[in-house]
Amino acid sequence: MPTTMPDVANQAKAQTEGTLDWVGMSNIEVPLLIAASGAPERPVGAHVEAFVNLKDPKTKGIHMSRLYLLLDQMSNEGELSHDSLKQLLLDFIASHEDISDQAYVKFEFDYHLRRKSLISKKQGWKAYPVTLVGRYDHGHLSLELKVDVPYSSTCPCSAALARQLIQEAFAKRFEGEQAVDAEQIYEWLGTTEGIVATPHSQRSVAEVKVALSDDLSEFPIIELIDAIEDALQTPVQAAVKREDEQEFARLNGQNLMFCEDAGRRLQHTLNSKPVFTDFWVRVNHYESLHAHDAVSITTKGVVGGFTS
Repeated sequence: MPTTMPDVANQAKAQTEGTLDWVGMSNIEVPLLIAASGAPERPVGAHVEAFVNLKDPKTKGIHMSRLYLLLDQMSNEGELSHDSLKQLLLDFIASHEDISDQAYVKFEFDYHLRRKSLISKKQGWKAYPVTLVGRYDHGHLSLELKVDVPYSSTCPCSAALARQLIQEAFAKRFEGEQAVDAEQIYEWLGTTEGIVATPHSQRSVAEVKVALSDDLSEFPIIELIDAIEDALQTPVQAAVKREDEQEFARLNGQNLMFCEDAGRRLQHTLNSKPVFTDFWVRVNHYESLHAHDAVSITTKGVVGGFTS
């Protein structure tokens, strides 16, 4: 009986010779501890892609189990941080000596934050989709962080049209009156006849991807989420009482924005954050008026960086 099992990846030659940009696995499910600046380590359930290149045109294939076991080791024995991600990529390459010199890994998970409501300060959980990407190429490490942040956007055009209808309703209601009593106007404005129209708004999502500087030890997930929500002013809420809903309506009325406005707000904010060496922003307004969406995309404009 044979004493060893066949190893096709090592012993067989490629059917057709050629190099490959990436070979590996996707949709690997692992639990991880995430080291994010400004918060204790926390567990998340992640989906992972792990790849190395195949630079030897004659080699049959890579050793996928080695990538999986290295990822599993990090999951069991440590946290996902800048240093551990870099080491993981180096270990990917070392485990494929002579056939690979580049490595790539992507982690996707939801990062939960406790968020206070606007007035009542009630708290609830909000889940933010996060993607972390690491690439190691001939001694150079690049890290990208992406978050998706939902918010509300109220259309400036619709608001102007609604105001015009309210003005017309006011003129019609009080036409011919020489003196108008303030209390009478106050009462009238509290009726559906007084506010005859309201502007349309919609749930929107800002997709923001940033390149991270090399001197970070923990990921600035919370800093990036806070910067986005502070710039837009109308993030969706978790726990909400009536006073919170009223304040949310006020914020929407005072922060009218097209997708162009939202994109420029985020552009200005991210340009003021040196920790993010590059950025890519896609603003999606999921229209309530139209069947299609309104979108704006912008980048920092770094040479060789993100492109739209």
